[in-house]
Amino acid sequence: MEITLETVVFYFLAVFITVFSIMTVTTNRMVRSATYLLFVLFGTAGIYFLLGYTFLGSVQIMVYAGGIVVLYVFAVLLTSGEGDRAEKLKRSKLLAGLGTTVGGAVIVLFITLKHKFLAATDITPIEVDIKTIGNQMLSGDKYGYLLPFEAVSILLLACIVGGLLIARKR
Repeated sequence: MEITLETVVFYFLAVFITVFSIMTVTTNRMVRSATYLLFVLFGTAGIYFLLGYTFLGSVQIMVYAGGIVVLYVFAVLLTSGEGDRAEKLKRSKLLAGLGTTVGGAVIVLFITLKHKFLAATDITPIEVDIKTIGNQMLSGDKYGYLLPFEAVSILLLACIVGGLLIARKR
């Protein structure tokens, strides 16, 4: 196997995403967890850029890394105290999570080893103009994305407002 710059960058991003994913779920502080999640989302955008999906990578940065993580941070800061920490896990929950993680890793490893990956050849980028992207985003057709995207964003906003109202001190 030939080692190219793309391979090195891919492995770097894979390790980066894996490390920050583990740090996201293992830290006791909520704000640090949201910050680590931001780094994971930036790494995912890096993978998209590496694959040549520049539009998808920029949407990843703007929507998820820019918007949703900011909403998480504000929700955490507004609903929790400064020194809030996550509870310690019981041994049974820790073992169940560890068992699930090992089982998932075995399944992923099995699928990865059994699959025959073919190298893509003759990949030519397709230029798509903004009008086509706009029509696809605003359309209600089979591949239209605006309505589900707006529905999810309104649902997320409603959940955060509801959480603020529930957590508000009387």
